[in-house]
Amino acid sequence: MNEGRSWQGNWKVRLYERVRERGDDSLTAFAEARPTASLVALAEELGKGDVNAVQVFSGLVAEAERSHQLTRLARGQLVRELFEGLPNGWPTVLDDAHRFEVAKALSSWIAFTPETHKDRARQVSAALIATPPPPGWRPLGPDDELLRTLLPDETV
Repeated sequence: MNEGRSWQGNWKVRLYERVRERGDDSLTAFAEARPTASLVALAEELGKGDVNAVQVFSGLVAEAERSHQLTRLARGQLVRELFEGLPNGWPTVLDDAHRFEVAKALSSWIAFTPETHKDRARQVSAALIATPPPPGWRPLGPDDELLRTLLPDETV
């Protein structure tokens, strides 16, 4: 696959054309209909080789900024990273192997968190490790009760 192909032409126009072709009026609506799909999976559904995960995330951030929904976007991305990194949910015991899996999922999330929310993401990550959620916990979307407690919506 030629990764560079996704950057050719007007990729933003192509991205939104693909979203509309699938019946959604925003990238956010497309992504929220698939709350546990990775950014790579979302990009592949929109056009393998024509759209990439970075472009999808860039579009999601832009929409979240316009709608003042960056916290919701951050929670949604945490769901995606946990779903991919912890396929059996939160581990019962944080032994070395599980600690690595958790750290990898949380660090991926922090990397994909908008700059304005990175400090809060680090605090949430530390809180999850210090006071682990119930074994098997696997949030299925950004409205998960625990996630909303850890990372509440902005008050405007």
